[in-house]
Order: sequence, then C-alpha cells, then structure tokens
Amino acid sequence: MSEILIEQIDQTLHLTLNRPEKKNAITQAMYMTLANNLNAAAGDFAIRTVVISGNGKAFTAGNDIMDFMNEEITMSSPVFHFLKAIHEFPKPLIAAVQGNAVGIGTTMLLHCDLVYAAADSLFAMPFVTLGLVPEAGSSLLFPRLVGHAKASEIFMTGRSFGSAEALEMGLINSIEESPTAKALEVAALIADQPPSAVLNTKALLKSGSHIAVENVMLAEGEMFRIALQSDETQGAFMKFMTSRKKD
Repeated sequence: MSEILIEQIDQTLHLTLNRPEKKNAITQAMYMTLANNLNAAAGDFAIRTVVISGNGKAFTAGNDIMDFMNEEITMSSPVFHFLKAIHEFPKPLIAAVQGNAVGIGTTMLLHCDLVYAAADSLFAMPFVTLGLVPEAGSSLLFPRLVGHAKASEIFMTGRSFGSAEALEMGLINSIEESPTAKALEVAALIADQPPSAVLNTKALLKSGSHIAVENVMLAEGEMFRIALQSDETQGAFMKFMTSRKKD
C-alpha cells in the first residue's frame, strides 16, 4: 500500500498521508511524492483544487525522526522540494486535520487556503525542543497570524494547542465532525467557480508576502540544515527517542 494515496474526485485531487502505524510521520520519499503531485496538479487544467488529509488517528507526527537522522539533509532534499511546491502552488489548497499535527503538520497549514480540523486535533511546532528552528516560512507567517508574543510563546516553549485555540488564532476555518468530508465539499464548491478568477484571487491574496516568505524559507532551510548536524540537536533527538520509548 502506498504511503501517499492519490485520488482524483471530479476536479479535486485528494492526497492522503497513509502511514497510520507511524502516525503518518513523513519520510523523504513521501515528501517527494507530495511535491511531484502538487507540481503536476499545478499544470493540469483538469484539477482545480487539492485536498491534503491523513489516514488514521493522526494528520501527521511531522518529519520521520529516524529518516532525518539517517540521511544527509541538503537544500536539494525532498523536504525542500515539498516546501517549495506548497509555497508556489497556484490553486486552492485545502487541509483536513484530525488528531496530531506536529511540526510540518502545522506549518504546512500556513500555506493552505482553507483548513478544517476535528475537535480533538492537537497542533504543535516543537522545533526548539528538538534543537531546531521553525521551517516552511512559519517564522514569518505564524507571527503575522497570531502576533509576535503568542508566536514566541509557542515556538520557544514547544507547547501544543487544540482546535479551539487554533480557530481563535485563525489557523483553521472551522471545527468539523468530519474534516475530510468538509474539505472535499468545499473543494468541489471552489472547483465549480470560474477557474481564472479563483487563480487570480489566490495570487492577489499572496502577492503582498510571496517573495518575503520565499526568502525567509531559504534562510530557515539553511539554519535548519546546519542545526541538524549539531551535537545539541542530535542530543535532543536522542532524548526525544528515549522518551517516546518510555511512553
């Protein structure tokens, strides 16, 4: 069974993270599949909207730690291809979140145009806890969304927050009993709108920050890559792995 399920429903492409036994932790191979499908969808007139969801009880546990520890990460690694793809994706991108959305599971939402979440969803960006720095442009996008003080608190403490707080922040559109069904429903509604008007509207909504976010993502990526090689981060990873084994 593929770790990324790919389904086209009328004019909507539905990408599902399908590694439930690992809480949909994302490997480099999965990042490359996601990036390739987003890039293909960007140029496919038959696809008007894209929905990303997770199979099982979690949206995603974030990066697969063992995958990151065992592979050299460079600026040409699949994870950066994925980040570039979601940042540049010109069509409506909708996320459906249930359970945990950790690390990139939360930061990718900042690039989505609409997000629907289950009541039990739990969001976290524990980069500092792992000896890393924020990624996916989140060091710019998140404080713009919630303010500097709130962003500093969440980034620097690594604390998680629930759907109610995410809704108050404006990170998600609504809390849904079935976020995937809602996401697909709204995707179909948007897909039925005049396509050029939709594309141009998204482009205008992003025009004020697109280049700034791209520059921040490059800086974050380089700092993230350097941090991965540090003793501090390796120690934090080992501490994380040990604590997880005790759970």
